[in-house]
Amino acid sequence: MNAATFFKIRLGHLLIIIVVSLAGCGTPSEQSSSTVSQRNTIAAVDVAIAKAGNLSPKLDYTGSTRPIKEVSVRSQVEGRLLNLTVDIGDQVRRGQQLGQVDDRILATQVLEQQAQLAALDAELSRARIEVNNARIQVDRLKIEYQQAKNDADRFTLLAKEGAIPKQQAEVAVTTAQLAQKAILSAQEDIRIAEKAVANTIGRIAAQKSVLAQEQQRQAYAQISSPLTGVVLEKVSQPGDLITTGGEIVRIGDFSQVKVIIPVSELELAQIRVGQPVSIKLDAFPQQTFTGYVSRISPVAQSITRNVPIEIIIDNPDTQINGGLLARVSFQNNNSKQVIVPESALIEEDGKTVIYVVRATEQETPQVIQQVVEVGQRNNGKVEILEGIQAGERFVAKSSKPLKDGEQVRLSILSE
Repeated sequence: MNAATFFKIRLGHLLIIIVVSLAGCGTPSEQSSSTVSQRNTIAAVDVAIAKAGNLSPKLDYTGSTRPIKEVSVRSQVEGRLLNLTVDIGDQVRRGQQLGQVDDRILATQVLEQQAQLAALDAELSRARIEVNNARIQVDRLKIEYQQAKNDADRFTLLAKEGAIPKQQAEVAVTTAQLAQKAILSAQEDIRIAEKAVANTIGRIAAQKSVLAQEQQRQAYAQISSPLTGVVLEKVSQPGDLITTGGEIVRIGDFSQVKVIIPVSELELAQIRVGQPVSIKLDAFPQQTFTGYVSRISPVAQSITRNVPIEIIIDNPDTQINGGLLARVSFQNNNSKQVIVPESALIEEDGKTVIYVVRATEQETPQVIQQVVEVGQRNNGKVEILEGIQAGERFVAKSSKPLKDGEQVRLSILSE
């Protein structure tokens, strides 16, 4: 074998080795490509866990505290204010005297009415005496009449017998008749006297009413508190001339305090009378107070369309004053529901479905189609009323449309 032939044989062997090597290297590449293709056929999904919550937003408002009741103490008589015994911030009781208006003119008027009443009482006494005298007169006249009648009867009988002149008998009869008329006249005097008594009694009753009014007016000169509370403001000072109806002081009842808050008409449906609320006061940062809705105004404000809502807070120890900043939070009484993102819902054949993730025996996740009933929607989230429970895993987002029972692979964003 010459050198040329040997070189050709060696070159052929080398080419065979290269071809075989290239063929061997191509097999793993094909296997890897097949694996990637298989993975691309399984949908990638973002899985989330269903949680219980409430979509109704928490309602927070601010307002200022006020006494539950606020009254202006006004003078009911005219006069100069002599003194005022209370100052701003003083605690007062119902019926407590606060000041005094000059009542000298009123006292004089009371004395005048008392004098008139005394005169009427004396007149009544005289009228009653006249009645008694008239009755005594009637009794005396009745006796005289009976005597005259007896004489007339006796003289008439004697005149018939001829014992006495007929004229004497007629005089006796006339005397008896006059005595009878005197009785009738005296009885009329009694009726007149009794009528005078009744009239005087009526005048006395009217005079007592006038006197009571004057005494009441004099009593009004003493300024009294109409309720138990705290003096908020002194409107008048001692020495001021007070007219009838003039304001003297303002008093507030702090046994309860109220907060008026403006609520948007859009949120009004979530509020009802009697609904409990939580109140935070900047003056008491460590305390939370409980109140309730006492009144909802039937009329909204014309410009803002807000509806005034009145909140009542019990304040038995009167630690809450007026004018404090109050932060009111309405407690949400709606029951919690399962909350999922709207992107997890799919409309199929007129039904709303969600895909729940289940793990198979091969440990490859699988999705199950579940029909759900939805509730409120808010800010991209929705309430699930029925169909899925809190704690269940569901598909929040998928790389492609899913089918019931399909296997999926979880993305790195999955919970």
